[in-house]
Amino acid sequence: MTGPGRTPAAPAPGAGAPAPVHRAHALPKVRVEAFSDGVFAIAITLLVLEIAIPAGQEHDLIGALIALWPAYLAYVISFLTIGWVWIGHTAIIAHVIGIDRILIRLNLALLMAVAFLPFPTKLMGEYLGKSEPERVAVIFYGVVLLVIELLLAWMWRYVLEAKDIRHPDTSDDELEGVRRRMLPGIALFVAALGVSFVVPTVGVLFYLAISLFLLIPVRSIRKAVSGRGQGSTPA
Repeated sequence: MTGPGRTPAAPAPGAGAPAPVHRAHALPKVRVEAFSDGVFAIAITLLVLEIAIPAGQEHDLIGALIALWPAYLAYVISFLTIGWVWIGHTAIIAHVIGIDRILIRLNLALLMAVAFLPFPTKLMGEYLGKSEPERVAVIFYGVVLLVIELLLAWMWRYVLEAKDIRHPDTSDDELEGVRRRMLPGIALFVAALGVSFVVPTVGVLFYLAISLFLLIPVRSIRKAVSGRGQGSTPA
């Protein structure tokens, strides 16, 4: 309280800024971002390193390149998958002011699954179109994709509930809306696994469609197109 002749008290340091994170949440998010981006970059690079022409194919190089179509398809799906996971992960980190002990472990679990993705990608690229091994490889690949989607959804759910590490400008409705938009992805991956049991090749195309669905911001595009249409309408 101030009175006549008294100097007003100086504002507390950091007034108006986000509240500091508790010591239990002391890990700076900049370190988590740097480490996570490094894992994403390595995983996405390893995908292309798994594509190789078998030795002794010099006499028919064009045929050998064409025969690698399963590897190309697997590469595209995995690249798109890492792309939408990275976008979702970036959004999660943007909504928090610090990283607590639970979130960092969920993050590590997600990165472990992403770093593992090049292995099932290679399996599917090698065995797609080869009868029984094809089914096993495609289902195994789909299980890994489902695990990645579940871990990302779990991270979103945790940030929704952990209000002490959330950015103060983030509302419950905003995070809940994001989480609900992820639920169709989980259901689609489960459906794709069921299709893969019956027709593995169709299951692979299903994986591709899901990755495109999760990567392309369809709603944002619709809103932008709708907004432009309304703006161009004569008054």
